[in-house]
Amino acid sequence: MIEARPEAGRRPRRALTSSPRSCATTPRSRRFRLCGEVALDAFPERAGRVPTRAGPSRWSPSAKNSAPVETTCRHRKVSPVNLQELLDKQDFCDAPAVVAGLSAARVRSVATRGAVRVSPDSCLRIASLTKVFTCTALVKTMRDNSIPLGTPVIELLPDLASDWRADVRLTVEQILGQVSGLRESVDSTALAPLGDGPHALQEAARLVVGTGNEHEPGTRWSYYNGNYILAGAVLAALSDTSYEKALEKTLLGPWNLSRTSFDAPRDATTGWDGPTELPLLGYPRSRRPSGGLWSSVPDLLAVGEGLLADRALLDDIRRARTTPDDPMVYGLGWALGPSGQMYLNGRLPGYRAAMLLIPDKDYVSVVVTNQQHALRATARVLSDMQQPLTNDDVATAIDRFAA
Repeated sequence: MIEARPEAGRRPRRALTSSPRSCATTPRSRRFRLCGEVALDAFPERAGRVPTRAGPSRWSPSAKNSAPVETTCRHRKVSPVNLQELLDKQDFCDAPAVVAGLSAARVRSVATRGAVRVSPDSCLRIASLTKVFTCTALVKTMRDNSIPLGTPVIELLPDLASDWRADVRLTVEQILGQVSGLRESVDSTALAPLGDGPHALQEAARLVVGTGNEHEPGTRWSYYNGNYILAGAVLAALSDTSYEKALEKTLLGPWNLSRTSFDAPRDATTGWDGPTELPLLGYPRSRRPSGGLWSSVPDLLAVGEGLLADRALLDDIRRARTTPDDPMVYGLGWALGPSGQMYLNGRLPGYRAAMLLIPDKDYVSVVVTNQQHALRATARVLSDMQQPLTNDDVATAIDRFAA
């Protein structure tokens, strides 16, 4: 395993009013101090955020006093959803902090719970939700440069040609769709010697293509972080800069995602493994395109809204690339649900996150928590949030998604 270094200058870890415990020992009757359900427009919008919702600010200080959020669908009202009630009835394994948010026809709402008081802007690790950012930035960059998604990766990474053992027909579309067929032998142990220098990602990509193919590209779906290491290297190459700068230039800056970065913010929410608070650690640069970001619920909602606003980009991403024999239906970076839902989860020690879009309903939702045993509850809340729109129960699918 990679020994990630603690980030310098961090504040001492705070004591909780109630320490998190494992799910096995947590009584369902136990309840937390609730931070209430609020409309995101109760907080001043940063200049230039796109899209925003105009209107008066509203604040509901507690679940008891908060009215249900009336979800809209292309200006048609559907069943009301009270995020606070959905959070409160789930067993989150004593998660110190949980934040849930939804955007329905660009009307946003958010709810929180936990012993640690968090705000809508609180930052947590989002793990494999980072792939949404990598995928969106790369598809957008290729479109802006009139490069087809079916372009072979080797043509975009010619510096790796001398070490290339993978199928030369392997395309960008296939790595983003997790149907590359690459031999999955490059893991954290293999990447550890690369360090965190400026060439770490390029050398990681070299290792990935140097292992060759186990299956013909496009014939079999399999979740492999090596695919997104390659995607990050392609994004960097097309932008003639580092992956991090390319992501900032293509996506984080233009979409005003000011609470999203690879560096932990000063007010980062620490993660927990059951009753144990974990130290803040760095994330290896060679693996960043697959899972290294910190972000907030408003920024994640903004990414979903940005995709919904760019239908051509969205249609490229949500078209299925899998076959009927594959274990799931998958587009580019997203699993696809029975009613057109797009979903995925993220897992890192101390954190769990999940996100869901329903493009045809102008709907985005996300749940993030700093308790690594809380994915089942996270998936259940995310499913319950969208069920009035689809009548689908997708909790098990979200929970089992192989992030």
